[in-house]
Amino acid sequence: MSRVAIIGATGSVGCFAAHPISEIPYVKEILLVGRPGRENLLEGITRDFKDSYAARGTDVALEWTTDQQDLAGSDVIVYTAGVARKAGEDRMDLAVKNAGIVAEAATTIGEVAPSAHLLMITNPVDVMTAVALKYSGMKQKQVFGLGTHLDSMRLKSLIAAYFRVHVSEVHTRIIGEHGASMVPLWSATTLGGIRICNLPAFSDLPVDQMIESVVQGGEMIIKYKGSTVYGPGEAIATLVRTVLGNENRLLTVSAYLKSEVHGIGGVCIGVPALINRSGVTPIPIRIEPDEVKAFGASVEKIRNSTDQVFERLEKKE
Repeated sequence: MSRVAIIGATGSVGCFAAHPISEIPYVKEILLVGRPGRENLLEGITRDFKDSYAARGTDVALEWTTDQQDLAGSDVIVYTAGVARKAGEDRMDLAVKNAGIVAEAATTIGEVAPSAHLLMITNPVDVMTAVALKYSGMKQKQVFGLGTHLDSMRLKSLIAAYFRVHVSEVHTRIIGEHGASMVPLWSATTLGGIRICNLPAFSDLPVDQMIESVVQGGEMIIKYKGSTVYGPGEAIATLVRTVLGNENRLLTVSAYLKSEVHGIGGVCIGVPALINRSGVTPIPIRIEPDEVKAFGASVEKIRNSTDQVFERLEKKE
């Protein structure tokens, strides 16, 4: 039985994530972490959740704190704090704003909870995962980000709807940046175990339209309702369950890539990874030449952004 801490629990995503996480059978305690001055809100959220747990019959201990020293003993730490992205704002515009916040928190996490798994949600998630990895001093397997996991699920849903099949019949993934340069792996997409490119109907698939819908998915939600909440919250819970349940699933998350994809690496970015209680391990894959080219460009974009952020952080130190 495990302890999960959510940093940024007064924000929309962090707050909602406590709901699906509470349904994970391996979780015995959830700690909601907010910044000083948010005590009343944290108390209200905790009381409201406890009522929902009581109504549902969920036996999970729920506490709150504004002291990050209380993170000690956590098995998984979900980091959702930071400045939220506004409609029309590129994820990369957030990098410098959030990097300083993440660096300070990651340093504390590395000191008080060095054996925890750190799951980054804050955008731009690939860059923030790199910042968290560096400043926490934790092992590469311990630190990972939501990355393109939700993007992959969005594409999966669109493909299932187009072919009018159950979503479980579709297997696909998107790698690269959680953003405009993301790369769909059509070469690794199957429908009922059959490569999608071997289906005659694939020639009529509105590929560009689908990818644009995935890329703009979060932007549209922000435009219409102010923030993304339920999709990220459920995706977070899936990753927490995969780690704590030692499920050995292959999911596409932001992780430190050495050279597993055609020798490309040296950056935190969305890639297929084996996830279990030991952490996150990117797996070697081979993809089509056009996908390699697109992925290489995405990696360079994230590498440049990461380097710029580290340079800014080092100037402040």
